[in-house]
Amino acid sequence: MTQHDLSRAVYRKSSHSGDASNTCVEVATNLPAVVAVRDSVDPEGPALAFSPAAWREFTGKLKNGELHTA
Repeated sequence: MTQHDLSRAVYRKSSHSGDASNTCVEVATNLPAVVAVRDSVDPEGPALAFSPAAWREFTGKLKNGELHTA
């Protein structure tokens, strides 16, 4: 497993997260070669790191209805 330095990540809240929702994600796309994702309710908690290609594949499948969200 590769460790990424996410200290300079600039996160933005997902447009699919509601104001009253406790299931919000934040995404940082400003880092080279990595997309970072974290829980906005626990911003000091762990973050997931994806390659840009893997993130595009994942979000594309969500948009196409190939993955189901709860």
